[in-house]
Amino acid sequence: MTRECLTKAAADLPPYTPFEGGRYRMAMGLQALKPDDWIETGADRAVQLAERRRLLREQRADVFAVLPEAEAACSELLTRLADVLPQRFPDFYERQGAEIRCCDDGSVFRLEPPEDHPLALAGSLVQEDFCLMQSDPQRDAGAYRLTAAVLCFPGRWRLADKIGRPMLAIHEPVPGYAEKLGRPVDRFLSILKPEKPVWRVNWSLTDDPALFQPVGHGKETADPAITPETVGEKVFLRCERQTLLRLPESGAVVFGIRTYQHPLSSLQALPEAAANLAGVLRSAPPELARYKSLPVFAAAACTYLDRVASS
Repeated sequence: MTRECLTKAAADLPPYTPFEGGRYRMAMGLQALKPDDWIETGADRAVQLAERRRLLREQRADVFAVLPEAEAACSELLTRLADVLPQRFPDFYERQGAEIRCCDDGSVFRLEPPEDHPLALAGSLVQEDFCLMQSDPQRDAGAYRLTAAVLCFPGRWRLADKIGRPMLAIHEPVPGYAEKLGRPVDRFLSILKPEKPVWRVNWSLTDDPALFQPVGHGKETADPAITPETVGEKVFLRCERQTLLRLPESGAVVFGIRTYQHPLSSLQALPEAAANLAGVLRSAPPELARYKSLPVFAAAACTYLDRVASS
């Protein structure tokens, strides 16, 4: 897809600006999630669904993986989605016996029996990616492992590198994760109740407009083409609305990831958010800044954000 196609449908304001306070901090930042708010859609729906379905057709091995122990959980997830979507979004979904129809684009998916793997169908119906995590008391001290995923829009990580691994190993490259969040995250997953889902927002900046970004960490060289005058259109604010939901029958934890991506220029209408983001960029630990590839454009971005904040 071209840069124009990828950004056109997301031209509205970012729905989330998770850098309040203007200082970098690493925290879980969990909030209670109302059941009706589990799935989100938006103006970027058509573009994102088309891209998800293309990736599942053409690059399936890159975006889809299921271990045998996750099969029941995948079916349970699809059943839940098929029940929730027509009720929550009647303008977009219609259940027709053994099929579900997307009213906006006319696509129809057979659910009984499923025409594709249940998790692949789930990833074709909505804009969310889904990662399923399950514990096994017989291994890894019962730590939660990634046992299945439909991951069309990875934020610089490869599914093939992470499938089957526990949470601590998955986040091993992230500076500070093991020390600050490793134990709290593992403990939270062990006590999460089906009736109490939660959500949080994660963010990053990227100079690549693609939604499918399996690589890109660790860049340290500044890009001379990205200046305070060009950074607004060349750099993108990428936010992930992440949800955690336990499935009652299988006990699996569903980690949902709804990706929003906007050019940095979208913050022109949000000067306070621009000021806060500049503060976060300046206060990020050097090792984390390198991990997030911020040196490529951080100086230009801060100058630009300062101008927006003072305008």
